[in-house]
Amino acid sequence: MGTTVDRLLPTDEAVELLALAREIATKELAPRVAEAEERAEFPADAYRLLGRAGLLSLPFREEHGGGGQPYEVYLQVVEEIATAWPSVGVGTSVHALTATVVDANATDEMRGEWLPRMLSGEWLGAYCLSEPQAGSDVSGIRTAARADGDDYVVKGVKQWISNGSCADYYILFARTGEDRTRGLSAFLVPDGTSGMSFGAPEKKMGLACDVTTQVLLDDARIPAAQLIGEEGRGMQVALSALDAGRLGIAAVATGIAQAALAYAVGYAAEREQFGRPIGANQGMQFLLADMAAEVERARASYLHAARLKDAGRPFSRQASIAKLTATDAAMRVTTDAIQVLGGNGYTREYPVERLFRDAKVTQIFEGTNQVQRMVIGRDLLR
Repeated sequence: MGTTVDRLLPTDEAVELLALAREIATKELAPRVAEAEERAEFPADAYRLLGRAGLLSLPFREEHGGGGQPYEVYLQVVEEIATAWPSVGVGTSVHALTATVVDANATDEMRGEWLPRMLSGEWLGAYCLSEPQAGSDVSGIRTAARADGDDYVVKGVKQWISNGSCADYYILFARTGEDRTRGLSAFLVPDGTSGMSFGAPEKKMGLACDVTTQVLLDDARIPAAQLIGEEGRGMQVALSALDAGRLGIAAVATGIAQAALAYAVGYAAEREQFGRPIGANQGMQFLLADMAAEVERARASYLHAARLKDAGRPFSRQASIAKLTATDAAMRVTTDAIQVLGGNGYTREYPVERLFRDAKVTQIFEGTNQVQRMVIGRDLLR
């Protein structure tokens, strides 16, 4: 079919990894997605499967159990996962974001202790940055961590936390000083920490299996040994990791758009009206062509940013461009896929309405697309 993704990969090993990811996505994830999303089940076994297959560790160094793969390969694996099951694609990206914080900022001793469990899939992570009044504005964080002997005592509320109540550890950002930008610090908080509890899962428009809750901290005690990096560097830690996280979401959004395109093309080739397939109509062909162009642009934008990252070059602006381009594309392509299916596209009997609902939030999390435009504009004028 003309919707098969034609990937240009750097090595034979990367080709094999993408084939493995596609096989798991097609055979293990895709058959479950509709029913699981309807029930809003957390797919813990899916993450364990991906961990055992080595797909949660790809962009990390081999000495800590990583796959030693370029970011461009890892992101294409995320896209394959998200094409089958967007919620699991998001969870995979969030987990990698948490491991990136530890890999880039923790001590060698911490890395040696924590990363192997994170990268094997034994531990699944959550990223606790947003708060009810502090979403894109990280400097507005109010959760406070007060030093008390060998511990920090933490009080506050985190909001919109993917994998909330289901994770094995939480990367927590809390205020250790009054300065808006230099008063934040990052901590690793294992599940089961005294004083940490969770709100009920949010009832969301889409991504139901990406369980999202509040994380409630009521004098939670965190050993000082679980501070990640230096006290007061939390803002730098959060923002540097978010560049990589935005590429993960761009790959997820591209996967959503790819799935919608593939379904729409298949439907247009088979659905007959007036005695011939609707795909025989030029108007329909032009609509599908525009959808395909959107998907290809989205993929090209995240791959360009990833290749800059792999080359050790600045990629922050390109990460924002990729996130903006891919998530806006996902919204347009899923909207058009519903149009291709007509009335059927508006029903839950067909997957495109779910993909449409899943696509919407990609324009919001990891920094809204309005914030991405601010980041891009400021970088251009710097």
